[in-house]
Formats: sequence, C-alpha cells, structure tokens
Amino acid sequence: MGKAACRKSPGQLESPGFFLPALFLLLLFFCRHVSSQCKILRCNSEYVAATLNLRGSGRTAAYCNALRSYSHCTRKTARTCRGDLAFHSAVHGIEDLMIQNNCSKEGPTSPPRPRPPAPNHQGFESLDICDYEKSFLYKHGRPPSYQHCAAFGDPHIRTFHDDFHTCRVEGSWPLLDNDYLFVQATSAPVAKGSNATVTSKLTIIFKNMKECIDQKVYQAEIGNLPAAFEDGSVNGGERPGGGSLAIRELSPGRHVEIRAQYIGTTIAVRQAGRQLSFSIRAAEEVARAFTEEQDLQLCVGGCPRSQRISRSECCSRGRGAAEEARALCKEMLPVEDVYFQSCVFDVVTSGDANFTMAAHGALEDARVFLPDAEKLHIFQAGAGCPHASPSFLLLLLLLAASLWALQSHF
Repeated sequence: MGKAACRKSPGQLESPGFFLPALFLLLLFFCRHVSSQCKILRCNSEYVAATLNLRGSGRTAAYCNALRSYSHCTRKTARTCRGDLAFHSAVHGIEDLMIQNNCSKEGPTSPPRPRPPAPNHQGFESLDICDYEKSFLYKHGRPPSYQHCAAFGDPHIRTFHDDFHTCRVEGSWPLLDNDYLFVQATSAPVAKGSNATVTSKLTIIFKNMKECIDQKVYQAEIGNLPAAFEDGSVNGGERPGGGSLAIRELSPGRHVEIRAQYIGTTIAVRQAGRQLSFSIRAAEEVARAFTEEQDLQLCVGGCPRSQRISRSECCSRGRGAAEEARALCKEMLPVEDVYFQSCVFDVVTSGDANFTMAAHGALEDARVFLPDAEKLHIFQAGAGCPHASPSFLLLLLLLAASLWALQSHF
C-alpha cells in the first residue's frame, strides 16, 4: 500500500518547483569551471526563462517543450563543453526530468526568447551629438557641470571660479579663448581723464564644428545690439545640427540671448546706459578646453594684477556723491554684496544712474546661470565706499562734545 501511494501516473507532471532549485544549485556550484567557450550558462538561463511562469492546463506540454529546447541547446554546445562538469550535470538532469514527466525526445520546442536590440550608437551620434547635455549624459551617466562668468559696468569681472575684480583694462581683452568659443571685450574710458573703463564693443566667435554648425560671429556695440549674427542668420547654418545654435531678442536693443546647445552654453548680452555687459553659463568641460598658450582669459584668471583697481576709490569723489549713489543702488540691489558695491562705484565714477541697471542685469543673469544658488552673492569686506551710518555720526558728535567739554574744563 505504501509503495503504491508513492507511484506517479505516466502523464503526471513532476513539479519543477523541487527539481529546478536542486538542478541549478548544482550548476551554480560548478559554474566557476565553465570556460569562456562553453555556452551552458546561456542554455540554463533560457530554460529558466521558459519555465518561470508556467500556469494553467497546458503547463505539462509547455514544460516538455522547454526541456526539449534545453536538450537541443546543450547538444549545440557539446563540442566546446567537453569535460565541463556543469555541462554534464545539466545533460543528466535533463534526461531525468524528461523521464519523470513522460516527455518524448521528439516534438515541439519553446520559441526562442527575443533578444534586446543592440544600442544604435550610430543613430545616437547622428541625432544627438549636437545636444551636449544628452550626449554627456549618454557617455558619463550623469548630467554635466556648469560654470558662470560675467563682465559688466566698469568692467567688473566675475570669473568661473567666483573671484570678483574691478578692472581698468582699456583696449581689447579676451574674456574667453578656448577650442569652441572666442569672446573679446573692447573697453574705453567711462569719462575723460578717468581710470575707469566700460565695455563698448563685444565680439563673440562660435568656432566651426563640422557635425553641427558653421563658424558664426556675433558683434555688438553701444547703440547697436543686433538680434542676428554678422552674416544676418539667426542659427548655426544649413548643417543638420544648425538649430543647436540660435539667437533671440528678449528686449529690443537691450537684451539678446544666444543658446549654443551643441556645447551646453548660453550667453546673455545686455546694454544699460552707455555700456555693454556679458554673461555666460558654460559646460565645465567646454570652459576648460584650452591650451597653455590661451591662458589670458579674464573669465578664467580675472584681471591681471596690474589692471585691478579698488572700488573704494569712488570715495574720493566726496561723501555726498557716494551716499546718493548708495541710495540709488539700494533700490535695485537690496543685498550689499559685490554687485551693490560695483553699482555704487559705477554711478559715482560715471555720474550715470543707468549703471544701476547694469549691476542689476548681471545679478539677474547670475541668478539664472549659476549652478549653485548659494554662491549668488559674493561679499568682499572693505572693497566699497564705507557707509556713514546714523549711529556712526552720533558717535562722532558725542566725541566732539566730550572734547569740547574737556577743553572748557581746563
């Protein structure tokens, strides 16, 4: 009676739930011995995939189909797997399972698993090589890092490394000179006999990139802020990636934006009063693409030491002028950072209240372009005109009164 109870009927399916783990524990034990030529592990994975979710009344036939496919796969790799323990264990395991489940050696097999398509590298390059952010993410698995530089007012330079200088540079100086961009600022004295200068002309060259754009030149001068490149176009040309360079006018005669998507760069050019300003958000990889011979770049190294001036020089023009400038700048720039100090310096030096707009525009560009919002404000102690506060004036009066009292006493 006991023996009869253990006997299985010929058509009864042996549950793979017991045999499958036992078989693959054995295979995993020997998998370290599988040579690179023997493809038994591929046969194993195909068998597991074919039997993983067998359900319903047709599972017996489907299980036999999977075993026949497994057997067929081992026969195809038999020559390269001779002497391999994992291979021979799989062959014997298949024979036992086919006998136990009454599966014939001849019959239908499981359909092969569809293989995932190989990455279309050529398609990616042709479609997205002119989209810097997508290309960088594809290559590195993370978005690119960005840097910000600006030149405005006197000019004041905020470098890619967040240094801040006020410069007396006169003539033409490169803001950027790398493998992708050349930006040159031409400066002139802000007033006759003044050491301070302002940017009167900007030249921006987007260098030829054969997959994406033709070389394009943008030039702006005081009173002429065009919404097109020098050749009259508004994009990178007729190449497939020409649309990855585009120019648009945000405020006629006052604000132009140029997007160079193919190098992950955005440039803003503004005019406020009788000066031009420049701001850039550039991919770090692009900003650093230069040689030792291209080391003179104001956006990289700031102003040469011989060309730097102190913003406290404006105090020599008189306390009244400085306080009036502070009041004007405070309306636009409530935080007394380097942008505020630059605003006071420019208004005092030039006598032109429009310079408040230059510092405000530069701050707004930084707010948009800076990758780290916590670095928006830069504070430099002693770099601007000191503010004569009411408490300080009261202290001076008290000291004067004390001295007068002492003199009267003696």
